[in-house]
Amino acid sequence: MSKGFTDEDDALLAELGVDVENKKATTRTPREERIIVGFEEIQRFFDDNCHVPQHGENRDIFERLYAIRLDRIRELKECGDLLEPLDQHGLLKGIVQAPSSVPDFVDDDALLAELGVEAEMAPITKLKHVRSSADKRAAEEIANRERCEDFDKFKPLFDTVQNELDTGIRITRQIRKDAGFLKADVKAGDFFVLGGQTVYVAEVGEPFRAPNGEFDARLRVIYSNGTESNLLLRSLQRALYKDETSRRFSDSRAPGPLFSSESSEYDLASGTIYVLRSKSDHTVVSEHRDIVHKIGVTGGSVEKRIANAKIDPTYLMADVEIVATYELFNINRTKLEKLIHRVFDKARLDIEIKDRFGQTVIPREWFLVPLFAIDDAVDKIKDGTISDFVYDIQRAGLILREMKG
Repeated sequence: MSKGFTDEDDALLAELGVDVENKKATTRTPREERIIVGFEEIQRFFDDNCHVPQHGENRDIFERLYAIRLDRIRELKECGDLLEPLDQHGLLKGIVQAPSSVPDFVDDDALLAELGVEAEMAPITKLKHVRSSADKRAAEEIANRERCEDFDKFKPLFDTVQNELDTGIRITRQIRKDAGFLKADVKAGDFFVLGGQTVYVAEVGEPFRAPNGEFDARLRVIYSNGTESNLLLRSLQRALYKDETSRRFSDSRAPGPLFSSESSEYDLASGTIYVLRSKSDHTVVSEHRDIVHKIGVTGGSVEKRIANAKIDPTYLMADVEIVATYELFNINRTKLEKLIHRVFDKARLDIEIKDRFGQTVIPREWFLVPLFAIDDAVDKIKDGTISDFVYDIQRAGLILREMKG
C-alpha cells in the first residue's frame, strides 16, 4: 500500500492508470540542483515576459544572463535529460548557438563575468560593481584606435574649430540625455569633446537595422591626437552620454541663441555685453564723446560694475552712462570679449589716465567706434558671420575681408 493512501484509494488510482508504487527518493548532486534552480529562473522569466530570454546589449542584465544559461543548457545532454520532465514551455527545444567563449555549464558568477559584471559573492539579484559589456566594448574601441594615416587632411579642421571656439564664433554645449540627443544628432562634419579630446565625425556609413530593431551606422571618427576608429553610431552616443564632461560644438554658421531677452530651458545664461559712454572732461573724450565707447562683457550687474567708475582708471576716472546692453546665453564671456576687441582693434582709443595715486594707466577697452557699428558686429556674431568682416576706420563700419584696402 502506498504511503498516505488506503487500499480503496490505491484501487481507484489503479483504475485511472496511475502508478501508486512507492518511488525511491531521488538524490541529486549539488550540480544538478543548481542546474534545476537555474532553469526554474528561466521559466519564471518566460512566465513573466511571455518570451524566451534574448541576447543584446539593450536587454536587461538578467535577461542576458538567462539567455546565455539557456544556450548552454540546450547544448549539454546531461542538462536536457535532467530538465526535460520539468520543461513546461518547451524551452529546451530551441536551438541557439551559444558564445564560444562560454565554458560548459557555469555558475552565476562566471556568467556575470562573461557579461562584464563583477558579482563579489552576492546573490544574482544584488549585483555590485556592475560593468556592462558596452563599457567593455568602449574600452576596447579606445584600445583599438589606429593611427590616422591621412591626419594631415583633418588637422586644419581641428585647428579651425579650436580657433573658432577661442574667438567665440563657436560654442560648446553640454550633452543632456533629457534634451533628446538622438541618432539624427550625429552627422558627418560634427565635432564633439569626448574624454578630453576633440572628436570629428568624418564619415557616416549606410544605415542598417541592428538586432534590437533600431537603426545604426558605422562611423569613421577622427580624434585630435591623430588616431581614428571605426565605431558604431550608437557606441559614440553611449560614450557621449556616459562622459559627464562631453560636449557638442555648435555650427560655426549657426551657433544658436547667443543674445536674446529670453532663454530656453536648456540655455546657460552667461552674462551681458555692455557699451558705455564716458562723462570724462578729457580733451580727447570730450571732442569725440559720441563715438568713444567702452565695450565689455560681464556676468553680473552692469550697474554694480560701474558703481565706482569715477575712481577707476579703467573707466577714465569719470562717471559713465550705459548706452546699450545685449544679454547673452551659451557662450564664453572672456572669449567673446576678446573677439569684439579684436574686431575693433584698429579703432582702439590711445589714451593715458592717471589713477588716484598718480600712476599712469592705459585703458584698453575704449574704442572710437559709432554705436551702429557695434550693433552690426553683435548681429554678425549672432549669425556666425563675424569672421568674414573687419572694421574699416575710414568707412566707420564693418566690411567684408576681401574688400579690405
